[in-house]
Amino acid sequence: MERKIRVILAKPGLDGHDRGAKVLANSFRDAGMEVIYLGLRQTPEMIVAAALQEDADIVALSILSGAHMTIFPRVLELMKEEGLNDVLLTGGGIIPEADMIELNKLGVGRLFGPGASLTEINSYITNWVQENR
Repeated sequence: MERKIRVILAKPGLDGHDRGAKVLANSFRDAGMEVIYLGLRQTPEMIVAAALQEDADIVALSILSGAHMTIFPRVLELMKEEGLNDVLLTGGGIIPEADMIELNKLGVGRLFGPGASLTEINSYITNWVQENR
């Protein structure tokens, strides 16, 4: 039996609103994934430590604070330092299209904005794992 996709889901920085992250956690679980939700106010170091400890396939960040151009690159840097080159960093939130493109160029996976389809997000993650595991 193939092991379930393991997703670390976190709200980095000072975001105080996690309803969307909880909706995603339920959606991932309902799609058969194992979800480790770290909760609010996570630092990049805490997120990467959890990804290592939990043998994650995916690190998904929900950022509404506008700190995405700082947090995503820092998490990516720490992931590379720890050898997590086979783990997808993805996420979403209030991120302008130009910033999404810039983050993709740095190596961050696809990013999703408000109103993104849960089916589309689940398919993206499932397909990425099938192609990269």
